[in-house]
Amino acid sequence: MVKKIFSYVLILCSTGLQAQVDTASISAKLQRTKELGKNFVCLIYKNGKPIYKKESPDLTAKTQQPVGAASQWLTAAVVMTFVQEGKLSLDDKVSDYIPLFNKYSKSYITIRNCLTHNTGIESDFNINKLFQKSKFKTLEEEVIAFASKREIKTNPGTEFNYSNIGFNLAGRVLEVIAKKGFDRIAQDRILRPLGMRGTTFTNEDYSAATDPSLGARSTANDLTNFMTMLMNKGMFNNKQVLTESSVKELLSLQAKPPMKNVPKPAEGFDYAIGSWVLDQDANGKITASTAPSFSGTWPIVDFCRGYTLVVFTENLKNPPGREFYLDLKSIVDGGITPNCTQ
Repeated sequence: MVKKIFSYVLILCSTGLQAQVDTASISAKLQRTKELGKNFVCLIYKNGKPIYKKESPDLTAKTQQPVGAASQWLTAAVVMTFVQEGKLSLDDKVSDYIPLFNKYSKSYITIRNCLTHNTGIESDFNINKLFQKSKFKTLEEEVIAFASKREIKTNPGTEFNYSNIGFNLAGRVLEVIAKKGFDRIAQDRILRPLGMRGTTFTNEDYSAATDPSLGARSTANDLTNFMTMLMNKGMFNNKQVLTESSVKELLSLQAKPPMKNVPKPAEGFDYAIGSWVLDQDANGKITASTAPSFSGTWPIVDFCRGYTLVVFTENLKNPPGREFYLDLKSIVDGGITPNCTQ
């Protein structure tokens, strides 16, 4: 009887905490932020239920848009499905699967290096090039160019240098292992199991290569599903999509400043695998993560408070600064007591 009463009290407390989120302040902040324009979505979910939803007639939670660098979070998760099946190790060398990398003195690059911007390969990353069509027709062709035409500037694993190189290398390795295109692999292993029907890595311009680093298109609903899975230790709709150890690996600290070529929204943040670290506890455990795009879409998950937050936009040329997104998170944090004992 005592246990039942205690459980009931916990349920009441949880409901009360959910109701304390200051949604009026969230709405006011969204309305005042002119950089968002008229078309955007804001979704906040806790315990699998929406506690705030704002969408526009022309951009809803089901509307598909490019999500830029958030693609890397998805790609990292796809890689982990191979790791948990024993088909790949994060410490395997790219050259084990693409022998061309032996020929061009890039034999020490590992999959982990690829997923942490630590390949050491010369980068020509430029934010002004993000919306230009790729000059490559296939991911294989692009990776061959990385091997044969880009120099090694630093030893792999010694310097964080943000670029699109590593995640595209990892994506090509998966193609070699599975003998399928990267989008098909992502659909089979992550997107369909998570009900992410509005997400794809297929390029709208079929004359350009698939881009595991920056090329995903998704929806606010789909990004919420992905983060919910991470928050639930790999479970989604009673199905274990990623193992608990895979999620733990994705959320393990991999790099700290100083870093090179870091996009402005992420300056000063630590890096995990495919995502940036917003908060950590006293033991270094990551308690909140994000993978912001350069054009305004920010997915945020807070593991301690048990909620997901997505601001989903069109391709904005001048999106709000990161303070806007962090302020939104602070408003939500103020209404939910953290619980990191689990």
